[in-house]
Amino acid sequence: MILKFLLIFYYLSYQIIAMNNIKSEHGTMGKIKMQLLYLLNSNFIALFVLHILCNIKTVMKNIPTNPFLITGYQGPDYFCDREKETASLMSALKNGRNVTLISPRRMGKTGLIKNVFYYIQKENKSAACFYLDIFSTQNLQEFVSLLGRSVLGKLDTLSQSALKSLFSFFKSCRPIVSADEITGMPSVTLDFIPERSEETLKEIFTYLNQSGVECYIAIDEFQQIIEYPEKGVEGLLRSYIQFTSNVHFIFSGSKKHLMESIFFSIKRPFYQSTQKLFLAPIPYAPYWEFAKKLFDKRKKTLQEDVFHEIYQSVKGHTWYLQYLLNRLYSLPQQTPSLELLHTLMQEIIQEEEYTYQTYFQFLTSNQIQLLKAIAKEEIVSEINSATFIKKYDLKGASSINVALKSLINKEFILKEQQGYIVYDRFLAIWLKGLV
Repeated sequence: MILKFLLIFYYLSYQIIAMNNIKSEHGTMGKIKMQLLYLLNSNFIALFVLHILCNIKTVMKNIPTNPFLITGYQGPDYFCDREKETASLMSALKNGRNVTLISPRRMGKTGLIKNVFYYIQKENKSAACFYLDIFSTQNLQEFVSLLGRSVLGKLDTLSQSALKSLFSFFKSCRPIVSADEITGMPSVTLDFIPERSEETLKEIFTYLNQSGVECYIAIDEFQQIIEYPEKGVEGLLRSYIQFTSNVHFIFSGSKKHLMESIFFSIKRPFYQSTQKLFLAPIPYAPYWEFAKKLFDKRKKTLQEDVFHEIYQSVKGHTWYLQYLLNRLYSLPQQTPSLELLHTLMQEIIQEEEYTYQTYFQFLTSNQIQLLKAIAKEEIVSEINSATFIKKYDLKGASSINVALKSLINKEFILKEQQGYIVYDRFLAIWLKGLV
């Protein structure tokens, strides 16, 4: 910003002096103007070059070494498709409808949310977007602390008047202002009493409401609130959320049955309070175009038979697709072959083998047997069918149902519309070799 100001200053000064007919002037004044003109011209050129170099450096920072991102979001150029989902989410949020977003883990929920936030802030630069992952929170206190750290001080410039106003909102706790070690910018945290978490939560929502800023808050792994020891957390949150006209929410979660119990049950506080969106795998065609384009852009070649094998092997599951494409792209070969892909996949499975073997220590023999059987079938629509039970020498339906329930709760098995599958796509490939 300072650099741009100096550039404008030097340019205008240069123009003002140049517009004078300095050549017609003689004596001391003419020499002074000539010297000043030379100085301004030299400094302008130097600053202009520095400005260009800084911009080039900034642009280069935004270009990842590998375009197939495993974590994080770096703009729409590295985000595949989800155009319909992005438009649906933006329409809902901008029209005052909160959204429930449900999908298996690693299907691309976070990327979709960040993509939506990117376009919201592109349209409205004053909008404030916050992403909270509450998976690791164990109680209401930790939730409130995370929410407070995420939003406090982000809705204003932390001027003296803003800080005074901020402190006036909080009676149950004490906002602490500190400087960021890297940037030096002030930041705010909360020092509050755990026993007064409910009061602090109310004060945070009051702060959000009275800020006047359009806020968008995504709470990921929202089903975690069911595990909190405190009673009535759903009702408490709902009581504040329903009166926040300037604050819009995305409640996302990966445990379908728990998310459905929160938002689909007529007896629960969040019943019929949101628009529902289920995230399915990205279709083959747009993902192929996306992958091919990124390979072509870096003077590499991705053959469709190779991509087809990748897509089919992981059933279009976003993270596993990205991971395989990332590893394939990193190889020195300009045009990776099918044979090379198979070798790569074996390497990946071998890298994870110790972890998979460790899993077996926490599973019963019935669970292991059922897990292997589902992996071999790839998808099982009738889990208690006589044909399936006989084929893999499984025990009776009751034993299968007990093992299945445990495997679903532990996120080894995922129930889709077509049937049951092994959640971890690499684990499924490894298990096939054990059957």
